[in-house]
Amino acid sequence: MNPAPQISLVIAVYNKPEVLRLVLAACARQSFHPFEIIVADDGSGPAVREVVDAARATSGLSMTHVWHEDRGWRKNVILNSAVRAARAEYLVFIDGDCIPAKDFLLDHWQEHESRRVLLGRRVETSERWSAALDPGSVGRGEFERFTWEELRDALAGRSLRVEDGIRMRSRLLRRVLLRSVRGMLGSNFSVARRDLVAINGFDELYDGPGCGEDSDVQYRLSLEGVKGKSLRNLAVQYHVWHPRTAVSDACWDRFEMVRRLAEPRCILGLERLRRRDRQAARP
Repeated sequence: MNPAPQISLVIAVYNKPEVLRLVLAACARQSFHPFEIIVADDGSGPAVREVVDAARATSGLSMTHVWHEDRGWRKNVILNSAVRAARAEYLVFIDGDCIPAKDFLLDHWQEHESRRVLLGRRVETSERWSAALDPGSVGRGEFERFTWEELRDALAGRSLRVEDGIRMRSRLLRRVLLRSVRGMLGSNFSVARRDLVAINGFDELYDGPGCGEDSDVQYRLSLEGVKGKSLRNLAVQYHVWHPRTAVSDACWDRFEMVRRLAEPRCILGLERLRRRDRQAARP
């Protein structure tokens, strides 16, 4: 029997099993224990389940695969399902294309505070950098050691925010260097379960990426008095390259309506309310 987890690491995925293999290889070398992994699968094909099953067998980590049918972008729906399945009282959220450094979970755990949501960042790797990754090199931690090639990509603008890959343990040093952030990334944040429950989790009325899984959550948490705390230069992670995804006008419209209403609890989230209430909440 695995010990009760102190952290539930929720990994949001949609296909890309080869990239998930890299992420799970990085999870297997985390310096923090005990934790569990909840793979929140927004309708991927069977290859993702095969990757999860293989990683579970070889790593010995506690893994749960939560899946629903592919009916378009429903990331927030599957994230709520993952929260329900999670056993820990502290939740860390990443995306299935973001590779956590060795001390990623340790930093989230050591920095967590009551009534705080922790806001991490990520290194945006270049297409060349991402293509060179494989499970073996990730498992050995080679992706955390910059070479001249990575620095050259950064100087050329092919990789972004490489400086965020430098882990600084000194809070004073991070403060002196003004390395704080205010905005939430859905690929790197953590929060106590009770605080997420207080806002009814993720708003399932969003139908596309870009703000419903992060900006919306941070805003509604702030209405509950849960403030953001920067983890810049801690909880380091590396985003595997892919073409940028645009935020739809419908998502921005939804977020603007949420801000006008200034209600911390969403209508359709961890709890489902009545039909007429759901319709009234639509923009």
